[in-house]
Amino acid sequence: MRDIALEPPAPAPPLPPAPVLVLDACVLMSGVLRPALLDLAQAGLFAPAWTQRIGEEWRRNAARLWPIAPQVLEQEWALMQERFPQADQGDVNAFESGLIYSDRKDWHVAAAGIAAASREPGRPVRVVSWNIKDFSRSELRKGGVGLVDPDRLFSDWWPDQRQIVMPAVEKTLRELIDSGRRQPEHLVSMLKRERLFRLAKLVERNE
Repeated sequence: MRDIALEPPAPAPPLPPAPVLVLDACVLMSGVLRPALLDLAQAGLFAPAWTQRIGEEWRRNAARLWPIAPQVLEQEWALMQERFPQADQGDVNAFESGLIYSDRKDWHVAAAGIAAASREPGRPVRVVSWNIKDFSRSELRKGGVGLVDPDRLFSDWWPDQRQIVMPAVEKTLRELIDSGRRQPEHLVSMLKRERLFRLAKLVERNE
């Protein structure tokens, strides 16, 4: 019987690069979203992006709204920078050129996304913000950048990534309860409190 030569299996196609998500200061403000998103970035679901100005805006607003010592916020920011050394987009002032229709106070956020897109052409980049109306989608598209709010983002992940996403969210809630920063509550209630209404409905349907 003649031997049959077996060809080696074709190599698997390379995985597409993880998208870059610019985390606006209003997203970092959430004690649920910030740690959950950072854990998901650590798991490779996306690459986070920000600037010093975004960090400053987050720390300033957090210190104004909650009884948190500025030193604690500075330490948290330093840990974020250390954990994701590629996230900081540096000086993005030049990338604000051409922005007209987006709210001027958010030009620096849009510029962070445009900077990230220009440095890695073809890699998906989106700004994640609750302040969707403050951005011009057409301006962002011209710079190769998309726009999404956190609820839509988590809902988009649900079909294919919920086995990664939900443990991160549940871990965050558990740590907040264990530390005394949150009263015990059902996951769905917490999601609604965080304005993640689409995600809450998906979780309810899956229970």
